[in-house]
Amino acid sequence: MQIVASAPGKFVLSGEYAVLDGAPAICVAVDRRAVVSIKGHDGDHHVVTAPGFSSVTGRFSADANGLTWLAGGRNFRLFETVWNVSRPLSKEGSLAISLDTAEFRDAGSGQKIGLGSSAALTVAIATALSSMDGAAVAQVAHSAHRRFQDGSGSGVDIACSIAGGIIEYRMEDQHSTPLEWPDGLYCSVLWSGVASATQGKLKRFRGQPDSSSRDQLGEASRAMVAAFAMRDAPAVVTELGKYTRALQRFDEVHGLGIFAAGHAALAERAAGDGLVYKPCGAGGGDIGVALATSRASLASFEKTAARSGFTRLELGVDPRGATLHDKDEP
Repeated sequence: MQIVASAPGKFVLSGEYAVLDGAPAICVAVDRRAVVSIKGHDGDHHVVTAPGFSSVTGRFSADANGLTWLAGGRNFRLFETVWNVSRPLSKEGSLAISLDTAEFRDAGSGQKIGLGSSAALTVAIATALSSMDGAAVAQVAHSAHRRFQDGSGSGVDIACSIAGGIIEYRMEDQHSTPLEWPDGLYCSVLWSGVASATQGKLKRFRGQPDSSSRDQLGEASRAMVAAFAMRDAPAVVTELGKYTRALQRFDEVHGLGIFAAGHAALAERAAGDGLVYKPCGAGGGDIGVALATSRASLASFEKTAARSGFTRLELGVDPRGATLHDKDEP
């Protein structure tokens, strides 16, 4: 028996926070993938490892009521959550399970890069367990990841890891619509080298009162989606500039620190004809994205970002979403 499943990471191009108020978000799947492998194991219990993340080996038993840890459980809370939501049926005896998120870490420093590794891993685990008569992937992944995040988050990262490619996402019905990248639109994803506490920011935002800045952010999100759907590159850059300014006003009102860790300075330097930069997701660290209608202006901005300590990530759009691989497939 051998099962291999994978799912891509992502970055949010527009709609962070606004998606929580019902506005659409644009999310892009990237070619950094979480990989889950399951095979038979000689032993009287199941084992789970996460190479590159933890040196601990988790050992557990499982039945129809869920799993019971024998050792190492505190290191595998996400895995436990997905397993207990999925409730797979193992007919092959004991299992050895590997959770690989190495592609979401910087090769030099080992730091995690903010490309949605927990969502990608959630989807990859759910996909693998679905082949063991676990529950449906989307149902499991959305439910488990939300439970893992203590009820926060919109589900946009889960939806993008399931679908792959570029999607418009709406939280109300967890609905995603595929989008196509506009011709003549150039993109660079930049890593600040500073981690962002996504859950903390979302919890701080939750329960804050309505404000005009929230309404303006939602309007800017909808305008951005309309421009992107028309595949109008100059309009996308213009609307993302408006969205970024709305996000800055929103950040000032709600005190979330979205533009911390150097993002504010880069956004100011990028503001100009045919070029825009914004932090992605919760912000305050991790990654940001620059869009331009000129390769030359984008290349020049990348040099500016490098002098500010940002690293350009070598990324491509991954059209594949959640994938169950043949055992001989590379």
